[in-house]
Amino acid sequence: MDLLNCPNCGMLYMKNSVRDVCDKCYREEEALFDKVYNFLRKQENRASRIERVSEVTGAPEKLLYKWVKRGRLHTAHFPNLGYPCDRCGKIIREGKLCEECTTGIKGELDMFDKEQERLEQLHKSIYYAQDRRR
Repeated sequence: MDLLNCPNCGMLYMKNSVRDVCDKCYREEEALFDKVYNFLRKQENRASRIERVSEVTGAPEKLLYKWVKRGRLHTAHFPNLGYPCDRCGKIIREGKLCEECTTGIKGELDMFDKEQERLEQLHKSIYYAQDRRR
C-alpha cells in the first residue's frame, strides 16, 4: 500500500486495490454510484448515454467512465455506456484501445519489423563486403 494524496480533495490516504481516493471521497463516490445505478435500473433509462446519465445524476463523466472501465456498470446491461479509447478518445466498451487504433498500431509495428529486417539485410551485405576486402 502507498500513502498518496487524494486526486479529488488532496487529503492523504492509503491507496489499495479497491480505493483510489480517500475515505471521504470514496463515500461520496459510492453515494453517487447508488444514484446512477438507481437511475439506470429503470427500464426507460437503460439506453442512456454517459452525457445524459451525468446530466441527470450529477455524476462527473470521468467517474462514470471509471465505473464502466472497472466493470461496475456493465455494458451488457447498459448498451450505450462506454469510456474513451486511451489513444484517440473514441468511446469503447472494452479494452484500452478502439479497433481502429489497434489496427493502426499493428500496422505500424509490422512496418517497423519490415524496416528492421531491411536494415539487418543491409548491415549483413555491408559486413560481407567489408569482410571480403581483408
